[in-house]
This record gives sequence, structure tokens and C-alpha cells, in this order.
Amino acid sequence: MSKPRSYAGQYAIVTGGASGLGLELVRLLAADGATVLAVDLHEQAPEGALPEGVLYRRLDVRDEEGWDELRNWVEATWGRLDLLVSNAGIAVGGRIDVTGLEDWDRAVSINLMGIVKGVRTFAPMLKEQGSGQLVQTASLAGLIHAPGMAAYNVVKAGVVALSETLRHELAPYDIGVSVICPAFFRTNLAESLHGKDVHLEQSAVNLINKAPRSAEQVAAKAFAGMQRGTFIILTDRDGEVAYRGKRFTRPVYDRLMVRAGQEMRDGGTGSGMLEKLAQVQGKVARRRP
Repeated sequence: MSKPRSYAGQYAIVTGGASGLGLELVRLLAADGATVLAVDLHEQAPEGALPEGVLYRRLDVRDEEGWDELRNWVEATWGRLDLLVSNAGIAVGGRIDVTGLEDWDRAVSINLMGIVKGVRTFAPMLKEQGSGQLVQTASLAGLIHAPGMAAYNVVKAGVVALSETLRHELAPYDIGVSVICPAFFRTNLAESLHGKDVHLEQSAVNLINKAPRSAEQVAAKAFAGMQRGTFIILTDRDGEVAYRGKRFTRPVYDRLMVRAGQEMRDGGTGSGMLEKLAQVQGKVARRRP
């Protein structure tokens, strides 16, 4: 087994770095000796949030000019970039005929195209260096596609597909790629839920708020995976068993997903469907041959 990567002396950018999982990754990188720039939507970093020595800039990941300005800053200030963590994102949920197209557009523009714009901005620099690492935050929803979450599933699956493509395309340049796929954990992500399927979104909020894992715990698992160069980083047991279950017992997985959809239909609102899915994940793995 290769020695875990050290980020000491390296330059790193973390989007969505002022709160939640992004902030915890910023803290871990700084503690490991990296020079870190956290970017987020706030004009100023929340007071007391960032570790001493961590830099901050405002960036809306949808803004191409903002990305260009950030690249110019990196070139002028650091002269290189070793790690880009594309973590900024929002939550969106709802049934296909209830979720508004404006919610789809928002999810795609932030959760997927925000990552695409960042990678396109810095890929030429990393290729010229012949080194670097790209880390994208997706979700277990990028691998396990539950009913009632189409918009979120699609954009997160897109992040996984993008990451796999980058992994193969950039390997000849010695650029590593990882994608973080956590299940539900306690975070402020629920604050971004403002769609039309209110009852289903409330189920998601409840799962987030009641999740057994904190952002700090998820970040520790993710960081260890980043150091090892793991491609798909699953940060908890729920994710591991669900992903294996889908891969190795697909008929069972499909039946359980259909049942979840039927429960949502029969209830009329989808309330409780996501809670049921969380319980189902373990059953899938236990039925594996």
C-alpha cells in the first residue's frame, strides 16, 4: 500500500469552503500543512470559522469571469495549484411532475456546471505542471437513484461521470481524481431546499438533521480517501452496502426501489419514502449472494 499523500507545502482551493463539509476539509488541509484558499458566496468569511492562515475569496461557481479572476490570482500569488476541491452545492428534491424546471436549472448550474467551470479553468495549469489532484463532492445519490429525487440524482450522477472521465483523461498528466459520495449527514445543506415538493423535501430535511454522522466525521473519511488517492470515496457503511447491493443484487435493488415509489404514490406526498430508503440500504447488502 502506498504511503498516504501529505498536503504539506501544497496549494489548495476548496469551493463551498466556509461551512459544512467544505469547511471541515479546509481545516484538515490546513492542519496537514497546506496553504488553503476557501471560496464561498459570503462577501467575507464567517467570523471565526476559518483556521488561522487560511485565505478567503468570494466566488459564485456559476460565474465564468469569477473563475478567470481566481485563476489569475493563483498564477500571480502562488504560481501553481496542487489541489482543487469542488465542493460547492445545493440540495434539491421532488417528484418529476412537481419539481419546477427552475429548480432543475439551479441544480445543474451549481452542482454540475459549477464543477465543470472550475475544472476547465484549472486543468490547463495542472496539465502544464504535470501534477495535481481534482476532488469533486457528489453524493450517494450519484450512485443510488431513489424515486422522488430526480434532479438531485441526475446532477450528482453527472458529477460521478465527469470524475470518471477526468480520471482517465488526466491520468497521463499525473493528475489524480477522486469523487466523494456521502450518504445523509448533519450539515446546513438543508437550508438550500426551496423547491415545490414541500413534503418530500421535509423528509430530506429530517434525514439530514437526524443523521448519525456529522460533517466533521464525513470529512475525516473523505480526507483519508483523498490522501490514498481513492477514486470513489464512500464515507459511511450505509453507502458501502447500498452501492455493493446495487452492483451485485440488482433485481433485489430494483424491487426495493419500486416499493419505495409505490409507498410514495400511496401516501400521496412521498412523506416517509426517504426514511424507508435509508432502512432498505442495509437489506440490499444482506441479501447479496
